[in-house]
Amino acid sequence: MSKSRSAHVTGRTVVALASVLVFGATALGWAQVHRLTSGLSTADVIDPGANSFAGEQNILLVGLDTRTDAQGNPLPQDLLDQLHAGDQSDGGDNTDTMILIHIPAGGANAVAFSIPRDSYVQLAGGYGKHKINSAYTYAQVAAVTSLRAQGVSGPQLNVQAAQAGAKNAIQTVEALTGLTVNHFAAVNLVGFYDISQAVGGVPVCLNAPVRDPYSGADFPAGQQTISGAQALAFVRQRHGLPNGDLDRIRRQQAFLASMAHTVLSAGTLTNPGKLSGLIDALEKSVTLDQGWDVFSFAQQLQNLSGGKIQFQTIPVGNVSLQTPDGDAIQVDPAQVKAFVRQATGEAAPSTVAPTTSVEASTGVIVDVDNATGIDGLAGRVSAQLGGLGFTAGDVATVSSRHTTVVDYATGDRADAEKVAGFLGNGVRTVADSALRHGHVRVYLGTDYTGPGATPTSSAPPPPAAPATPVITAGNTNCVN
Repeated sequence: MSKSRSAHVTGRTVVALASVLVFGATALGWAQVHRLTSGLSTADVIDPGANSFAGEQNILLVGLDTRTDAQGNPLPQDLLDQLHAGDQSDGGDNTDTMILIHIPAGGANAVAFSIPRDSYVQLAGGYGKHKINSAYTYAQVAAVTSLRAQGVSGPQLNVQAAQAGAKNAIQTVEALTGLTVNHFAAVNLVGFYDISQAVGGVPVCLNAPVRDPYSGADFPAGQQTISGAQALAFVRQRHGLPNGDLDRIRRQQAFLASMAHTVLSAGTLTNPGKLSGLIDALEKSVTLDQGWDVFSFAQQLQNLSGGKIQFQTIPVGNVSLQTPDGDAIQVDPAQVKAFVRQATGEAAPSTVAPTTSVEASTGVIVDVDNATGIDGLAGRVSAQLGGLGFTAGDVATVSSRHTTVVDYATGDRADAEKVAGFLGNGVRTVADSALRHGHVRVYLGTDYTGPGATPTSSAPPPPAAPATPVITAGNTNCVN
């Protein structure tokens, strides 16, 4: 991947929150809501039943590294040049920003969870274990091949393939976090440029001056107001930052917090010119799930003020994890789910998604033998498999071996493959005539890097004092 491509826009998602909050405060907003909903692009990406929750909402916001607009048309090259975004051949429609926003019933105390784009996770759709930003790409590319074979082309090809990508990204996030996504919003490249200008600029604050030729970022230290190409550079820079992509995430959080405060302030919503420009920008660049009743949703948000939006980043382990996909960020799904439950105040069971990306068959007994030398690994893996609907069997420590395999009895191959899919990409299944029907045995070898490989407790540790202030939409947040 070229350095110019590695500087892809990653903060465009921040404006998606503005697109769903903008109508919650004034009569002028209510008058404009029908204009917006009639012009926005929509996609059929939410599973039936997920929109049925009358109270809590879980919204997946993604910033797409795409060179097309919301209608599937290519973006002009002169605009890409202004944004330091390469050309039409760059970018594979990765979800370079993923933020999951949990809004409790009543619209108060929202929590926004940033998911690092390089988080190494099990992807939905049977694509194996990869960086989470590729969940969209794998399904999108597969859909392009299938749709072309059916004769689909042009903007419709882009739109339908994007829908397949979004579905897979949603399912992957649900499996990682344990929350059911009941709304989806995507923002493309041009959207961030237009929307940040439409609101009259966004105040930000930097701890130190920065200059990055890859993203185009060139800013002094201190407070300043940015928009357009400057705003895009602010949220996409990662080269030259002390903590790389994790600092970029804090940039995105700080920008989103400031934008939410700006949009919810009287100066934006009561200004007909700004509001009209914002709607024009949203129509060109934002895609929502087709079942989203924005009018009803806005009514639920009347109690939400900027200061009630808090931003978190999911817990991570090794930020330089060596994988077949290159360096990635290590995450433990069990730890992430516990963190999310704690941050949301134990989400109601009706909003919690199944904790798996595989469909387990109940009653199948899974024994786990630990041949890695890692203390307690067999127990952790057994517990997680039990949470997927399998029956936990025996756990044991056995002689060291390198390769992780799943043995199965006659007639149980399908269940063995489901177990292998959960354990990670490349885990083989092997028939074993010595096993009884209804039994699967997992041998964890020294090559195992899947779920449970990093020890975690069943609940997150007590929160430590943060090294940096928590970002909220009610404060000025200075960042690297």
